[in-house]
Amino acid sequence: MTQKQKESPWLFRTYAGHSTARASNALYRTNLSKGQTGLSVAFDLPTQTGYDSDHELSRGEVGKVGVPVAHLGDMRTLFDQIPLEQMNTSMTINATAPWLLALYIAVAEEQGADISALQGTVQNDIIKEYLSRGTYICPPKPSLRMITDVAAYTQKHLPKWNPMNVCSYHLQEAGATPEQELAFALATACAVLDDLKGKVSAEDFPNMVGRISFFVNAGIRFVTEMCKMRAFVDLWDEICETRYGVTDPKYRRFRYGVQVNSLGLTEQQPENNVYRILIEMLAVTLSKKARARAVQLPAWNEALGLPRPWDQQWSLRMQQILAYETDLLEYDDLFDGNPAVDRKVTELKEGARAELATIDAMGGAVAAIEHMKGRLVESNSERLARIETKETTVVGVNRWTEAAPSPLTAGDGAIMVADADAERDQIERLHQWRATRDEAKVKAALDALRQACATGTNVMPASIAAAKAGATTGEWGAVVRSAFGEYRAPTGVSRNPSNRTEGLDPIRDAVAQVSTKLGKPLKFLVGKPGLDGHSNGAEQIAARARDCGMDIHYEGIRLTPAEIVAAAQEQQAHVVGLSILSGSHIPLISETMDRMRAAGLSDIPVVVGGIIPEEDATRLRAMGVAAVYTPKDFELNRIMMDIVGLVDRQSVAAE
Repeated sequence: MTQKQKESPWLFRTYAGHSTARASNALYRTNLSKGQTGLSVAFDLPTQTGYDSDHELSRGEVGKVGVPVAHLGDMRTLFDQIPLEQMNTSMTINATAPWLLALYIAVAEEQGADISALQGTVQNDIIKEYLSRGTYICPPKPSLRMITDVAAYTQKHLPKWNPMNVCSYHLQEAGATPEQELAFALATACAVLDDLKGKVSAEDFPNMVGRISFFVNAGIRFVTEMCKMRAFVDLWDEICETRYGVTDPKYRRFRYGVQVNSLGLTEQQPENNVYRILIEMLAVTLSKKARARAVQLPAWNEALGLPRPWDQQWSLRMQQILAYETDLLEYDDLFDGNPAVDRKVTELKEGARAELATIDAMGGAVAAIEHMKGRLVESNSERLARIETKETTVVGVNRWTEAAPSPLTAGDGAIMVADADAERDQIERLHQWRATRDEAKVKAALDALRQACATGTNVMPASIAAAKAGATTGEWGAVVRSAFGEYRAPTGVSRNPSNRTEGLDPIRDAVAQVSTKLGKPLKFLVGKPGLDGHSNGAEQIAARARDCGMDIHYEGIRLTPAEIVAAAQEQQAHVVGLSILSGSHIPLISETMDRMRAAGLSDIPVVVGGIIPEEDATRLRAMGVAAVYTPKDFELNRIMMDIVGLVDRQSVAAE
């Protein structure tokens, strides 16, 4: 095969956005100049959950895990000098997907773009948010309605746009097995298509099936992951034909983008993450039949904090070397007819079909959310137990832990720190935006949106009108909350202990002894302050503590410090555990500790877990935090014994 016949590579992306729209725009234009061929926008948690930057719950979260976009002016700045008609943009947004797409359309119109030519994706998969990521707003049924409103609108006005990216990525991060990842993602797609049938014509429906795309995870077991992608291709083709009667092959193609696994990136010996990222990328590129259409790679140091532009460049170069220096794109599928691959693909498909049958019997993905959530927590518990017992080897974590210091992590510039003034700057500009807009136009536009929600009218036209009128993300979110209500998803943590026994007997004995001293069961309150919805760590701590005999109180995500302190008082907690992965630990823990002291609860030990640099851990301990745990602390049994010891020492001191 000659060089001219070489297949075109996938889209090269990096998942990026932070601090402010202006700073993120500069990063995007820099990355595009280095050879990136598409954009993947990360939004901050207030934007994802429908709050303005000055809302109480937004404190400490503005610009931390993505870019804040509060109104049309922010979206304008975000894409300044980037012609949207020529760009392929992926926006990782779910609960507020109609709103962010509305803002994107409004900016594209201002640029003079042909809206029908816009290419890109809104993730718009709210179902996985209930299971794994936590940025939901409303209950499942109205959320499903808004997903399909977006899809129906794009069918008519944005024919090249992917209206939904079924996201199994976070399912694997939450512990899903390959079979569960396949089944839960496909069940989600079926729930959306079943609802969409009533919103588009029978003639247009096959095209809408063809516009559904997927966003998957690729883990370190790259042969299994490659087989998983081949199974996805086969199962999707099967569903399209047998469930929906789609016969045209072009509408049955399994189209997906990928971010390789961030869960497996290690704080210990982080330079090893470069190899992990490369190996995981092979799973979604080696097989031509199941090759990703877009790939975005994390940076080697994301377990430590925000990657610098140089770190993102390094990940981009990894893709470019594979695509342009190797001969991968010169060959047909390398695995067709391989008996070992065929056996594994068949095994995965059979397992996924069994999971799908269970979900269908429950009434589909929306009805089975609590079941799926429980399955994920169980699977993640089993995964962590295998690492603890060294059944699963993680290099540098549970084997070969001795290593020379990494020069890559030396010095103050090893990771990027979010601009400390970004939140203040964002809030000032938000106040200025509100002060200079036409309030009457905003009110009329929001009233029209409220009416659309109430009558079942597609929410997209009213959302676009509200965007152009100058409404804010928080105002759009408030209308949706008032129309459909708020929701608290199941935690997946049962009160009943599991059958786990590995190494727990000594801990159970210690818990029983301390409980006897206390005169009642040791009460452990687990909470997640702020908007961070990554609940996997909190769930595993709560589940293990339950298995060790502690009395657990865990309400799930998105709590204010005031709510956590009130719960500690009401529950008469003996120890409080707080989990934050968004980088907002300093302001939120500081407020929580102040409120604990004001409530007379300063004698209750507080432990904190998250992605926390050592200098921040020192600050937290100075505030009175009893212990700080980061991703390197993977031995949950040790953490349990630490907690029992803290309570025991406190009970002795109180006597």
